Amino acid sequence: MTDRDLVYPPSVTADRHPSDLAEILERVLDKGIVIAGDIKIDLLDIELLTIRLRLFISSVDTARKAGIDWWETDPALSSRAAKDALAQENAELRERLHALESRMDSDEQLSTVGATAAEEGADR
Repeated sequence: MTDRDLVYPPSVTADRHPSDLAEILERVLDKGIVIAGDIKIDLLDIELLTIRLRLFISSVDTARKAGIDWWETDPALSSRAAKDALAQENAELRERLHALESRMDSDEQLSTVGATAAEEGADR
C-alpha cells in the first residue's frame, strides 16, 4: 500500500473560507459574547469552595456601550490611572504630613508655655 492508495478525510479547515472566520470574529467583537460558569466543591453537603467565572469578549467600543470600562481605572492596566492613583496618594500623604507637623508645632508651643510657667512658679 502506498501513500497514493490511502484516502485521507477532508480537512475541516479546507472547507472554511478565511472570510467566514473573519466574519465570525467581527460579529463576536461587534456584538460581544458572554461565557459564564461556576465551579463548586462540596464535601458531605458542606460547601468548601465556589469559583464564579465570567468572561465577556467584545471590542472596546462594545464594552463601553455595555458600561464596562474597568481597564481605564485600574492602575495595573492604565498608565493614566496609575498616574492618577500616584497623584492621589501623594496628596493624601502631604495632608497627613501637614497634620503631623501642625500637631508637633502645637505640642512644642504647649511644652514651651508649660516650661515657662514652671520657671515662673519656681522663681516665686
